[in-house]
Amino acid sequence: MIMERKRMDCPALPPGWKKEEVIRKSGLSAGKSDVYYFSPSGKKFRSKPQLSRYLGNSVDLGCFDFRTGKNMPSKMQKNKLRLRNDHLNLSKGKLDLNTALPIRQTASIFKQPVTKVVNHPGNKVKTDLQRATEQPRQLFWERRLKGLRSSDITEQVLRTMELPKGLQSMGPDAGEETLLSAIASALHMSSAPITGQTSAAAEKNPAIWLNTSQPLCKAFTITDEHIREQELKVHQARRSLEEALMVDGLARAAESLREMTEGKAA
Repeated sequence: MIMERKRMDCPALPPGWKKEEVIRKSGLSAGKSDVYYFSPSGKKFRSKPQLSRYLGNSVDLGCFDFRTGKNMPSKMQKNKLRLRNDHLNLSKGKLDLNTALPIRQTASIFKQPVTKVVNHPGNKVKTDLQRATEQPRQLFWERRLKGLRSSDITEQVLRTMELPKGLQSMGPDAGEETLLSAIASALHMSSAPITGQTSAAAEKNPAIWLNTSQPLCKAFTITDEHIREQELKVHQARRSLEEALMVDGLARAAESLREMTEGKAA
């Protein structure tokens, strides 16, 4: 990737501070830029919170704009106005926690207390059946997820997950892609165990006997061997992630050392 670096003094910060703008000239992010700041000793800062922690109370960064490197008084006014509006909204919506009995204000010169009735033993509480029961779902709604693909930041399509052979899809136009979407949706939307369609009649006529709370697959069972295989895959994935993070950390340390060496040479 081709990048252009521009380093200049930052008058909004104490003397000796430098601002560096790195402009990307190629790749998918061509035209975008990253802003960094360097202290007089050569330390690199990538974000405003990191810069604020380093400077502490010695410099007021309330109206400092990290992208332009300038102080923006209007930005401070907007923050103050937002905080003031939040405080007013909070005071308006304050709950009344007073549990004292209300006083009847009548024409009488004496204030008469009102009896508070909490419950009526003779009355039966009625429930709203429409809200108590689960709302109906559209049959085979998982088919709307067909054709969707997930991709990384470089817009490369990720490899599709391979399902075990014991999972078999069912229903009209059912395939492995629809089955994966159905199982993922069921795990995300329901806290009940995922068992598949346990009714044998659902395979013959799913439009009538389909259990909408279960994914579009035949009934299956999870054995101890399946659990051990998944534990091994998770262990391998964690090991790969640990190695990748270690390599990334070493690369970042080498880059910081190289930038410090170039700064001292300049």
